[in-house]
Amino acid sequence: MLRRWSTPRIATPGRARVNADCLADSGLPADGRLRLLSFNIQVGISTGRYHHYLTRSWQHFLPHSGRATNLQRIGALLGDYDLVALQEVDGGSLRSGYVNQVEHLAQLGAFPYWYQQLNRNLGHFAQHSNGLLSRLEPHALEDHPLPGPSGRGAIVMRFGEGEDALVVVMMHLALGARVRTRQLAYIRELVGDYRHCVLMGDMNTHAIDLLENSPLRDLGLLAPQVEATFPSWQPQRCLDHILLSSALTLERVQVVAQPISDHLPVAVEIRLPDCLHARTLPVPSGASS
Repeated sequence: MLRRWSTPRIATPGRARVNADCLADSGLPADGRLRLLSFNIQVGISTGRYHHYLTRSWQHFLPHSGRATNLQRIGALLGDYDLVALQEVDGGSLRSGYVNQVEHLAQLGAFPYWYQQLNRNLGHFAQHSNGLLSRLEPHALEDHPLPGPSGRGAIVMRFGEGEDALVVVMMHLALGARVRTRQLAYIRELVGDYRHCVLMGDMNTHAIDLLENSPLRDLGLLAPQVEATFPSWQPQRCLDHILLSSALTLERVQVVAQPISDHLPVAVEIRLPDCLHARTLPVPSGASS
């Protein structure tokens, strides 16, 4: 059954909006493997050349028939993953034909859980959002508006409790370096007490800037991806990332060569430490210890 996490009930400007309805028992895959994908879908617009930013710019404001076909292609791609971070999705407005694209992609990919983070509400004209799709129910979900001009946000999922919990942060960061630094400092405060972190999304800068010249530099994160993601038709810049704590084992990394949006999606498969997924089985009666 498809379930949307409800709108957070606590909303304090500049601080986390915590979704209390998600505070339930949850677990990670028993085999300890987790497949993640991050994708900026540009509200379902297919951009294949620089001049399309001009000639197809009207699609950011008005509906068009090709968007549904493009979303079908995106939905077919998502089915292989456990957690998906979506950027530049529409939450249901004129331009999307009043289709909530997060919910629609959750249905296409058969994800039981989804969450839409509305970052810029333009009423009937646009519902600028981030999206989260999940096959796993987390222990907690938090919705964070990021510092700087309105329109940027991060979604935080937590599996487990204490410093050994797995924390996954999905984000879309600002274009400007100064505002982006403020946003990364905010995210650094969110994850600083955890040993197992995944940061994923459109970060609008290269990995070396994130790992060596940003507030994240002391976290010991790894950036396994080396291939460029933007623009999708001739990739030159690596703007989309999945950053990992060193305690998480990388099994596979891939920039998916499907130019559906103006960004290419990036995917990883990771293996979790035993402390995150191992289960202690009861000793059968009469068995020696």
